[in-house]
Amino acid sequence: MSEPRPSDRHDASESDDTFAEIVDEATQRDPDLAVIEAGSRTLRTASGPVPGDEVPARPADPEVDKALRAVEQELAGRWGETKLEPSVARITALMDVLGEPQHAYPSIHITGTNGKTSTARMIEALLGAFDLRTGRYTSPHVQSITERISLDGSPMDPERFIETYQDIKPYIEMVDAQQPYRLSFFEVLTGMAYAAFADAPVDVAVVEVGMGGSWDATNVIDASVAVVTPISLDHTDRLGTTPAEIAGEKAGVIKQDATVILAQQPVDAAQVMLKKAVEVDATVAREGMEFGIVSREIAVGGQLLTLRGLGGEYEEIFLPLYGAHQAHNAAVALSAVEAFFGIGAEQPGSLDHDTIRRAFASVRSPGRLEVVRSSPTVVLDAAHNPAGARATADGLSEAFGFSRLIGVVGASDDKDVRGLLEAFEPIFAEVVITQNSTARAMNADALAAIAVEVFGGDRVQVEPRLDDALEAAITLAEEENEYAGAGVLVTGSVITVGEARLLLGRH
Repeated sequence: MSEPRPSDRHDASESDDTFAEIVDEATQRDPDLAVIEAGSRTLRTASGPVPGDEVPARPADPEVDKALRAVEQELAGRWGETKLEPSVARITALMDVLGEPQHAYPSIHITGTNGKTSTARMIEALLGAFDLRTGRYTSPHVQSITERISLDGSPMDPERFIETYQDIKPYIEMVDAQQPYRLSFFEVLTGMAYAAFADAPVDVAVVEVGMGGSWDATNVIDASVAVVTPISLDHTDRLGTTPAEIAGEKAGVIKQDATVILAQQPVDAAQVMLKKAVEVDATVAREGMEFGIVSREIAVGGQLLTLRGLGGEYEEIFLPLYGAHQAHNAAVALSAVEAFFGIGAEQPGSLDHDTIRRAFASVRSPGRLEVVRSSPTVVLDAAHNPAGARATADGLSEAFGFSRLIGVVGASDDKDVRGLLEAFEPIFAEVVITQNSTARAMNADALAAIAVEVFGGDRVQVEPRLDDALEAAITLAEEENEYAGAGVLVTGSVITVGEARLLLGRH
């Protein structure tokens, strides 16, 4: 990878002209021409970029797989994602030697506690539907590390992932030698993402923070739109013990003169965000005030929504995801894309409704109330904190008519596992406690001891191996004819969900 030169980057005036043309096209169209355009655009874009594997399998080519494993092994030798030295000094140094690739494109920055990845996927789909080339950076991955960096709606292919790493490896080693601590796993991946987006080149990057905001490795971009999904307690050892303290860290993504899309928040968290916005002259759009959900109906395979965006109402939007929380994510994503195009501020009117509908209908979010098997139905959800678990429990109860639900729970050792289990207690008839294969996994016996306190001993079964836990839960769900409507929910960690997905044959 060559270092980006000023001449290689998008000319600012050209980018502004391109975006102005898109906005004008979307807001000032003749109704008859819109029908013709809708047909041609469907053929051209099929609701945005052609989707690839949302969760790719291992490379089929043994040599490529070997090379990818070598990269994964090198990355694994660095500080993991939960070991941090809060600073952007190292990533700033890496960006400097790479030629500041993160400034080669506009970006949308997403922080919050829950819903970031699903919201990022929705934003990506919407931007792609308007013919913009997108780069998306999210974490953690469900199964493959390549999921974290997406181009045009698809995970980076293994060959390109390997090439990107090899291209910037000399610069990584240069920064390592100059800093008190080596670049972390997450910092290297962030550098890879920003470099890959510049090389593509993308028209816009959709970037999810790893943790917090102000000192997160992603926070070397100057995003014109900052998105804040719902804030709750998580990573309290790093971010703070109250929503307000956590909001103080996450507010670091709000930059001078940006637009802030603020999901519904605890009052103290909202106050912190609004104060930060005032300090940097940012414009704030709040869910429930400037945008939100007008109506929501359960539909086969998802839900039917009417959303109020910054430019007006968008009716009959089918979202193929379950749960009220995903409807809220959709409202946030829509307003973020409107803000990116200047709708509601610089531009009157709204975005093309048919394009918005097609984009939302194409959205997928693996590991988020994802059905991976029937007879009995097995659902995967990556809820890993109490707030996420409550949203999952509500969404599951609303969308599925299970007569009996068996839980399979494997959590990370640094989470509020009691709060997680208490959120699921009302909907689980029984729970099978297990653990995933990583060092971060909470020991199954330790987790089971807490589960017994929450559920009672007669509702708890322990199977340390995840494959045994899945088999036990499926057997329990099939146990009696009267429970023909029984189901299984696998949850507690993105890692647990990813490993279950592989075991259940989803590649």
